[in-house]
Amino acid sequence: MRALLSVAKGIDAFMDVIGTICFWMVNFLLLVGIYNVIARYVGRFVGVNLASNTLIEGQWYLFSIIFFLGFAYILRRNWHVRVDFLYQSFSERRRALINLLGTIVFLIPWCILSVWVTTQPVLRSWGRQADGTWGMIEWSSDPGGLPRAPIKTMIIVAFVLLLIQAVSEIIKHTAVLTHVVSDEEIKELERYEQVAID
Repeated sequence: MRALLSVAKGIDAFMDVIGTICFWMVNFLLLVGIYNVIARYVGRFVGVNLASNTLIEGQWYLFSIIFFLGFAYILRRNWHVRVDFLYQSFSERRRALINLLGTIVFLIPWCILSVWVTTQPVLRSWGRQADGTWGMIEWSSDPGGLPRAPIKTMIIVAFVLLLIQAVSEIIKHTAVLTHVVSDEEIKELERYEQVAID
């Protein structure tokens, strides 16, 4: 079980890297958004179109990527919304049991179903035809727009990352339930407090 905890720790470290990437992407998104606003108003003032559909769609793409990559990072940091007001009063092992069951019964099947359902539409977006041949990838219908296929692929990436993080959560909750970890290690594994991005 200690070896599996090392695997979980590696997965968590990888998700922390994803979170750091998202943090910097938010800053880049803000810069692109600020440029788009300034370019639109300055362009009207000088009578020249300084904005472009590429940058406007790029802003939308950045937001979508941050959103998709954030799924697994939020689960890793335990920042997701909990609706059970009794949860905080439970013992660590009871919370681990609830989390383990929720992950196995709901989260993992949801991730697998989401990947399965979105695979064919994403392949079609990349140009896969019904007869198995490949054609042109899907592009934005707007002039100067970006290809749609890469951003649609992020749906699959998001659920695969969430599935990987779910495996880490199962390992950690099982370690708590089987008394492999001490009470101090349990608090480290749960990470209920919000931890700033390094």
